[in-house]
Amino acid sequence: MSDWRIPGFTSTASKRPDALFGEPERMVRAAGCRVWDEQGREYVDYVMALGAVALGYGHPAVNAAARGAIDAGVAGPLPPVVEEEFAEALARRIPWLEAVRFFKTGAEAVAAAVRLARVATGREAVLGCGYHGWLDWCQGDGTEGVPRGTRRLFGELPFNDLDATRERIRKAGDLLAAVVIEPVVVAQPRPEWLALLRAETERAGAVLVFDEIKTGFRLAIGGAAERYGVRPDLAVFGKAMANGFPLAAAGGRADLVAGVSRTWISSTLATEAVALAAGQATLEVFEREAVCDHLRRAGVRLLDGLRRLHETHPRVVTGVAGLPEMCFLHYASDEIARRVTAGCARRGVLFKRTAYNFVSLAHDEETVNRTLGVLDEAVADAD
Repeated sequence: MSDWRIPGFTSTASKRPDALFGEPERMVRAAGCRVWDEQGREYVDYVMALGAVALGYGHPAVNAAARGAIDAGVAGPLPPVVEEEFAEALARRIPWLEAVRFFKTGAEAVAAAVRLARVATGREAVLGCGYHGWLDWCQGDGTEGVPRGTRRLFGELPFNDLDATRERIRKAGDLLAAVVIEPVVVAQPRPEWLALLRAETERAGAVLVFDEIKTGFRLAIGGAAERYGVRPDLAVFGKAMANGFPLAAAGGRADLVAGVSRTWISSTLATEAVALAAGQATLEVFEREAVCDHLRRAGVRLLDGLRRLHETHPRVVTGVAGLPEMCFLHYASDEIARRVTAGCARRGVLFKRTAYNFVSLAHDEETVNRTLGVLDEAVADAD
């Protein structure tokens, strides 16, 4: 099928065929940890909507909450009760979210956090580490369509590099509004690096923002901040927070979030009730069923198997990266990576060749074991 109606094949660029498996190209259905393509073929999935699904596709409790919100009208002229209820539930579970605003996408929410930091500090410069979306504020050189003046306000921080991080924050000095980091970038953060970020942003009078879009509701409900015990000034959540429904949140210190009264941060569908109800139900399932514990157990089994693949086939698999909850393989070449990924897909497993692969509550021990067998076959074929 031609992609001329949708330039680049799909509106979510990370789901285009050349970024994933080649085939299958499109899906028609998903349930649990499985998806079905246009030809009706079934696959065990580890992409999990790019990490946006942690309970499994179509989780009954989440779907029931969403259906209730659909029946109640979806959106209306007044904010829904569920908006305040979910904000209160998040604050009870994640105490450093003293106040919160909701959005539809992670990119939008991170941009809002940066706006709030600029309002609070009266400064403009931002340092970032990791991927924070496609909006103008975080694009460096080489991104067409972004004003040069906007690009000059953003600089990169190297992950886990204490000396360079200290140097760049101090160089920015009293121009620095915010430091925005993904707390996990392929590897775990060094405790010393997180402590340095906390100390240096306080010293500079800048706002520390944790981009927990991938790590929230996965490493822990409160994300990396909860797991590693470092409190940012603002945090951003999305993806798995509503188990695939479009919802994100930016929150943290009440005095910072109160800056919304001094600027304009708003969108028509930020208070659409279906995603908010799905988020509320997702949080309840996470707490009731200790989902993060399951993700870690299933992820450890998967990661241990990936390490055995590396030991058995070092000419093909050159390394293993990530954490149990979000991991992937390094391959000897891009061509080998594509062959292994395509070989897995032919055998009924969708396993990304780059960061990250995600387990869910629907991935049980037997499923992970079968997946490791498929990976072993695909890697052996490429050896």
